[in-house]
Amino acid sequence: MIVVHHLENSRSQRVLWLLEELGLPYAVKRYERNKATMLAPPELRRVHPLGKSPVIEDSDAGSAGGSLVVAETGAIVEYLVEKADGRLGMPVHRRNALHYRHFLHYAEGSLMPPLLVKLVLGRVPLLGKAAQKKVQPMIDVHLDYVEQHLASHDWFAGDAMTAADVMMSFPLEAARNRAGLDGSRPHIIAWLDRIHARPAYRAALAAGGAYAYA
Repeated sequence: MIVVHHLENSRSQRVLWLLEELGLPYAVKRYERNKATMLAPPELRRVHPLGKSPVIEDSDAGSAGGSLVVAETGAIVEYLVEKADGRLGMPVHRRNALHYRHFLHYAEGSLMPPLLVKLVLGRVPLLGKAAQKKVQPMIDVHLDYVEQHLASHDWFAGDAMTAADVMMSFPLEAARNRAGLDGSRPHIIAWLDRIHARPAYRAALAAGGAYAYA
């Protein structure tokens, strides 16, 4: 059994969605953020030294009665795709396979950092708001790039949904919530509407509880 250590309003919502899409059995252990700092609670450090979410435990893959612990969203996504015999994994077509690799890593490696910077600056009095204005153009470059890609692709890696779409969901949801993503980029909005309409996505929301970005 896979246990997802799920922090509210976090990247771990993607893991629940992927598990629903793959049809893998799982259980959820929920954690709430500290209301003052919005950080993860210290209990998560008992699962993994970094104390971050998402983290999964797979009791079917451990040795000597223990569980295998996997951290980092990208690593978890790749692990689950492999566990599901490659479903929602890399497409066969070479160009689509390249897009799959690219967006699987682009989500956290390039798109998420400026969004996180803007979030942190938004909590800094006075100077933080001014600094946010300098970060927004960096975010806009990424949103324009993604909009251009989705203008000619229904999904990030070809004609069908893959794990690359799962990885891209959180930063684009966060961008719509707090970084200026709106109807001026219709292809991203249409893509968000498509994923939010999927039965597996709705089931993941029910499993994870309140989620501010959907």
